[in-house]
Amino acid sequence: MPTLSDTQPMAIEIHSAVDPGRSRSNNEDSVATDDGVALAVLADGMGGYNAGEVASNMATTFIHTELGRWLREASSQASDAEVRRAMDICVDNANRAIFNAANANPQFAGMGTTLVVAVFRDDHVLLGHVGDSRCYRLRAGRLQQITRDHSLLQEQIDAGLITPEQAAYSANKNLVTRAVGVEDTVLLETHQHEVQPGDVYLMCSDGLSDMLDDAGIAQVLQAHDTLESCARALIDGANDAGGKDNISVILVRASGGASPAGRSWWPFRR
Repeated sequence: MPTLSDTQPMAIEIHSAVDPGRSRSNNEDSVATDDGVALAVLADGMGGYNAGEVASNMATTFIHTELGRWLREASSQASDAEVRRAMDICVDNANRAIFNAANANPQFAGMGTTLVVAVFRDDHVLLGHVGDSRCYRLRAGRLQQITRDHSLLQEQIDAGLITPEQAAYSANKNLVTRAVGVEDTVLLETHQHEVQPGDVYLMCSDGLSDMLDDAGIAQVLQAHDTLESCARALIDGANDAGGKDNISVILVRASGGASPAGRSWWPFRR
């Protein structure tokens, strides 16, 4: 049985990348990470003019700043329940800020954004999402989507009205049923997932997942040694398939042994 003295801390490395794609001149995707508190945030904005860009940047900036500050101050003393509560509060505050800005400025009317936010702690991750931006996990060669889209298509699939194969060709791909900033309240769906050494987590906007199917994503993830080259290959693959939307990715890879008891954060390395 390993003792605390011979147990190595789990480590994670992170890399993020954003690309406008081939069809758009502006970029409505936004990403933010905080190495010190193992926080990653990704958003895909929507709305006319530059409103989508405003919404996604507001969401990632607010959550990165406020949740990052809270995590740094709470340190290892915070329970998972307290972290979840902090995530809910920060997302609710970001939602109200975007909603109020949209109502105060006619050029921002109707703007909103999807969201994926992850906090890695010891041997697990707390993962929250709103909309159809996704998080995947690659473990032992098997890719699994660990978020469930808040979208009309997913509701139709769940109801048995269409198959996942039919959904891939649907004209309703971009109709989300939940978004940050569209209404005065929003529900962040949050789950906890075990993290194992060797896991790779991919957070992405639909600019990637609409262009590459799960098999294509898995193939790229397994074909590259570094997260930087992997992110570049994912973006290149989405662009080669048409690049119809902005493309954003955050990649996180876990390595090392079990984290020593009492530590509630993992050191990042680039």
